Amino acid sequence: QVQLVESGGGLVQAGGSLRLSCEASIGSFGTYALGWFRQIPGKEREFVAAISWSGRSTDYADSVKGRFTISRDNSKNTVYLQMNSLKPEDTAVYFCAADGPKEYYEDYTTNWEYKLWGQGTQVTVSS
Repeated sequence: QVQLVESGGGLVQAGGSLRLSCEASIGSFGTYALGWFRQIPGKEREFVAAISWSGRSTDYADSVKGRFTISRDNSKNTVYLQMNSLKPEDTAVYFCAADGPKEYYEDYTTNWEYKLWGQGTQVTVSS
């Protein structure tokens, strides 16, 4: 059974940093496109960041550009989201997602239809 398990969430003061991790039990993890999304209660889930299967291509929501960095370690079946200069408006439940396997030429980011999702981890930024 494929699982995505997020960790690393918590409470942090504005201006602080957190690193989220998402470990996936996918045999061919290195061929999957990965993404991070977030959701505030009562609002729709929104895109945060994405990374292609090789890691060569990344994309970010305008609201987090320059502050967040997505990366992956295919040897550990893990995708990360480094979040710096956190703001209260970053408070949300953060989800990782995976879509694949991708063909070698699909080494780019786009609005993939992510089929695999984690359970989410809460990030709370206090002012």
